[in-house]
Amino acid sequence: MAKKLSSNMEDYLEAIISTCKKKGYAQVKDIKNALDVKMPSVTGALTKLKQHKLITQEKYGHIHLTPEGTKVAEEIEQKHKTLVKFLTDILKIDKKTAETDACKMEHIISPKTYEKIKQFKK
Repeated sequence: MAKKLSSNMEDYLEAIISTCKKKGYAQVKDIKNALDVKMPSVTGALTKLKQHKLITQEKYGHIHLTPEGTKVAEEIEQKHKTLVKFLTDILKIDKKTAETDACKMEHIISPKTYEKIKQFKK
């Protein structure tokens, strides 16, 4: 993927991969509920993700990640999990706060800092 995605688009990919892992596919309502956004927001985001060739969507139907979309979504998901683990295990932050903070941090952390966090052990 040549163009960097916005944090919003990354959140949509995260919601899609999470739902797909549970159900095998995602639907607009799943994403709407997961992100607590309005339907037009989901529709707009899906259009952008389709333009980036990260998802496919049947008309008014199931949403699937493309191979590239899966790769990007898995990277985002892994970054989130790593940050939550670091915040909870190393910094002893409570799980709820760690989840919230990780969601914000995953979009702005530099690759260099992220690599250092991944290497950090108890």
